Amino acid sequence: MGFGKFLERVLHLVPVLLGVSVIVFIMMALTPGDPVQIMIGDQAITPEQESALRRDLGLDRPMLERFFVFVGNAVQGDFGESFYHRRPVSEVIAERLPATIELSLVALIFALVTSIPLGVLAAIRKNSIFDRIATVISLLGVSLPGFWFGILLLMLFAVHLNILPVAGRIGYASEIAPITHFLLIDTLLRGRPDAFLDALSHIVLPAITLGLPMTAILMRVTRSSMLEVLQQDYVTFAEAKGLSRRRVLFRHALKNALIPTVSVAAIETGSLLGGNMIVETVFGWPGLGRLVVESIFLRNYPLVQAAVLLYAVTYVLLNFFADILYTVLNPKVKL
Repeated sequence: MGFGKFLERVLHLVPVLLGVSVIVFIMMALTPGDPVQIMIGDQAITPEQESALRRDLGLDRPMLERFFVFVGNAVQGDFGESFYHRRPVSEVIAERLPATIELSLVALIFALVTSIPLGVLAAIRKNSIFDRIATVISLLGVSLPGFWFGILLLMLFAVHLNILPVAGRIGYASEIAPITHFLLIDTLLRGRPDAFLDALSHIVLPAITLGLPMTAILMRVTRSSMLEVLQQDYVTFAEAKGLSRRRVLFRHALKNALIPTVSVAAIETGSLLGGNMIVETVFGWPGLGRLVVESIFLRNYPLVQAAVLLYAVTYVLLNFFADILYTVLNPKVKL
């Protein structure tokens, strides 16, 4: 892909992000509830104090003016100040983002490690009992609501069996001073294998819950792609040459069958960002998704707008990366 084509694709991001900004801003502005009244709560303050607070938050301005101020500042990397944290939004997001990235990466690893072998086996054993069971599991993985599955896992492993923690990112006794803010890495860097196992036990259930829909999708894609590749002439020719079935499958068929899987995985990684809002809330995971949900209820406009814009940028870039990756893996396709 030439520089001109690359620049064209980048420029396409501008109207998308602008559209997302408009939609989110309007939705938050039209949502019932007054941020000032929520902040005041049961406190007794004078009308003058309420007006001063509204003016301090910039809510005394017309909605259109507030939107243009937000866009103008966002272009410069300034997303304003959180209504409730009274700190720059970028700082608040930066504190929560590592937890979300860590959870998403573990969920992604879980999805890849489980979906590809299951998809390949289902293709090899087409129409077998294993294939039918895998099909049912994949359909359930796509259709089950994330919050319901998460609660089910909590009830089973945390409440009844009591082998995994209910919520949080790490136990109080295992807390360490952060280095990278990724606990699974920091615990190893600090030489604390006990803390690493504690952090790992906390992330298992939310990662499985978050990664299950992606696992189901990738398993179906891998199965379909593998079945298609196994019918190609070069696979038949390789078998006719006397190559072992194992070598034909894993050296010739699998690498071509994984091309669609890798591309879909890159795209579906963006869906992890949307799913983590529900998962983080269910498991009490202190990440960005949970922060966004809390901010929506508190009408914390600047933080919600900045976080959704960040999600949109990430999702669009992942789709862009998936297009490039598919072109690299399959040179016959051009962007």
